[in-house]
Amino acid sequence: MRFKIIVKANKDSEAGVMPSEKLLTEMGKFNDELVKAGVLLAGDGLHPSSKGARVKFSGDTRTVIDGPFAETKELIAGYWMWQVKSKEEAIAWVKRCPNPHAGGAEIEIRQVFEAEDFGAEFTPELREQEERIRMQAEQHKRGGAR
Repeated sequence: MRFKIIVKANKDSEAGVMPSEKLLTEMGKFNDELVKAGVLLAGDGLHPSSKGARVKFSGDTRTVIDGPFAETKELIAGYWMWQVKSKEEAIAWVKRCPNPHAGGAEIEIRQVFEAEDFGAEFTPELREQEERIRMQAEQHKRGGAR
């Protein structure tokens, strides 16, 4: 099972306050544990929403809205992508995580859909297309493009 682990933003992360050397060291050790356990697939911190944008869809119209965005509690400061056996295992790993923000923090755990979760609507042709796209993306990533 794959899970996206979402580190919620706070006023400091939205202000661009960088983590301390101590926190970076602790997170590095935690990430190393995740790698050694075969759990970590990907993960990164994100710039504040002031450097981001949203694209609002309304029918065929697309409207770009530049950050910053007001609701800090709904924003993301960083994420991991993990491969674990269960939600309970993901929770256990999150509980071992260093506190990502001085004071309080919140980390959300969300399961990622797998092909079989979509049922009959995900036809063999769509499954084949999905697998082809995943393989091409992996090859592209290994090639160092961008």
